Amino acid sequence: MKIGIIGLGRMGGNIARRLMRAGHQTVVYDRAPETVKELVGDGAIGAGSLDEMKAKLDGQAIFWVMLPAGDPTDQTIETLSGMCAKGDIIIDGGNTFYKDDIKRAKHLSRKHIHYVDVGTSGGVWGLERGYCMMVGGDADVVKTLDPILEALAPGVGTIPRTPNRMAQEGEDPRAEKGYIHAGPAGAGHFVKMVHNGIEYGLMQAYAEGFDILSSKSSDRLPEDERFDLNLTDIAEVWRRGSVISSWLLDLCASALAHDMTLEQFSGRVADSGEGHWTIEAAMEEAVPAHVLTAALFARYRSRVEHTYGDKLLSAMRFGFGGHVEMPQ
Repeated sequence: MKIGIIGLGRMGGNIARRLMRAGHQTVVYDRAPETVKELVGDGAIGAGSLDEMKAKLDGQAIFWVMLPAGDPTDQTIETLSGMCAKGDIIIDGGNTFYKDDIKRAKHLSRKHIHYVDVGTSGGVWGLERGYCMMVGGDADVVKTLDPILEALAPGVGTIPRTPNRMAQEGEDPRAEKGYIHAGPAGAGHFVKMVHNGIEYGLMQAYAEGFDILSSKSSDRLPEDERFDLNLTDIAEVWRRGSVISSWLLDLCASALAHDMTLEQFSGRVADSGEGHWTIEAAMEEAVPAHVLTAALFARYRSRVEHTYGDKLLSAMRFGFGGHVEMPQ
């Protein structure tokens, strides 16, 4: 298939590369011409504008927008809506608020343009590992996109199958490949939003645990209760057979092995919106979310005072997404 990729940043460029590895054609555009040139060197078809991209897409045009949520994505999709033909498909693979997806899908449907929201997880490792994707939109349109989504997904790989998973009706067989059709427009980004809220809680748990470990040598404790613990070794042993092993723990171990003091990280931890939106959804649904709320507030606190745990949060964010916490 042929698809246009708009936005060639940390994830967009690698999405184009992974698709090309699977034999798909990509037409790429970014405001930075040098980035487009680099992708052309990898086999992509370059475009100097959205109009030029549209002209290079044959038949039913498919546009994958991979830009920061908010104005950059809104403006780009509005521009595309003015040039799309009936039946064209616009995909938002960023982290748009799901209620905005619902409004956007209604607006585009009046122009007979299909809209699909793809919550995309995988960060800077997606080129090699693949992307976990949660997709919202019309079922038939998503089925049209299956070859693209399957190429981007991790695939079944070596992960053991879940016992009795397919015993019940209604389970999406694509889930084992690493992507699902979550529901109508907005459902994909809603599921990804809650995914990121959970991510905040998991990261905070690791951060606080390692903060406790690192403080065990404090002179505030009785001398015979002080332990000079090797956090690098602890992270490594927990990776191997422990009930709390995970990719996030892998990233902790990698950061600690590089520098156990984590001096390169400011500890001023940003949030990109999804954690906040998850708490809003919990309040709307009257669902208690104590851990996720505390994790979000801990990030707010980190911008006033920083702990060792905050530095580990920054290290994890850098590890999976290339996020750099700027000192203030």
